[in-house]
Amino acid sequence: MMGMVQKIDTATGASLVLSALDWWGEAGVDALIDEAPRNWLAPPARAASLSGGRARPATLAAPDLPDTLAAFETWRLGPTAPDGQWPGTRIGAQGVATAPLMVMIDMPEREDQPGTLLSGPAGALFDRMLAAIGRNRRSIYLVPYCVARPLSGRLTGADEAMLAVVARTHVRLAAPKCVLVFGNASSRAILGTEMVGARGILHSVNLDRPQNRANQVDQRGIRAVASFSPRFLLERPAAKAEAWNDLQLVMKGLM
Repeated sequence: MMGMVQKIDTATGASLVLSALDWWGEAGVDALIDEAPRNWLAPPARAASLSGGRARPATLAAPDLPDTLAAFETWRLGPTAPDGQWPGTRIGAQGVATAPLMVMIDMPEREDQPGTLLSGPAGALFDRMLAAIGRNRRSIYLVPYCVARPLSGRLTGADEAMLAVVARTHVRLAAPKCVLVFGNASSRAILGTEMVGARGILHSVNLDRPQNRANQVDQRGIRAVASFSPRFLLERPAAKAEAWNDLQLVMKGLM
């Protein structure tokens, strides 16, 4: 047994650990628990985030954010954004900002090339998913919930409290007909619930939309669909049939 353990090299071991963490994240286990007792009902301490290692304001109000999409996209990649001080390369929104379909992912993939979201193996599957509904990257607006990947690959509650405001503002300013959200963090921000519980429903998200973009949506509000991330589908191919049902809902939401 000892010899078998010694044969596992560092890279393989790291890959196994990261794969396990990704699995727990998709299952909704996204909080670190330790052996020390804590008061879960106490207000969060204004301390440094585990994601970026620097303290940030405890709240972020929507009125403090840019009120045009162009200004928002510039601010989103700047140092004052909630994830603006996180280490690593930041990757912002891509595609056509006026597209009727917005796709929101939780964060860049580890394999993503600088400047391109979903550029690794998960991206190849994503492209096939788009093709299945008659879309491609030139006809959608692809945005990240957080523009940099946390060191742990996980978000804290304090991170999500601020980033959710940012994500909802991004949807409001873009005002697509339909937004497809991949992953738990994006689903909680836009739909207020975990991705698994939000699946199978064509939601209507009522956000205050800019008047100059109101022609893209009707009185039903912005439609929204939650689904499994391409990364999850690579690791759990059996879920692809369910993902196809979600994509059919997206097509309905674009009508």
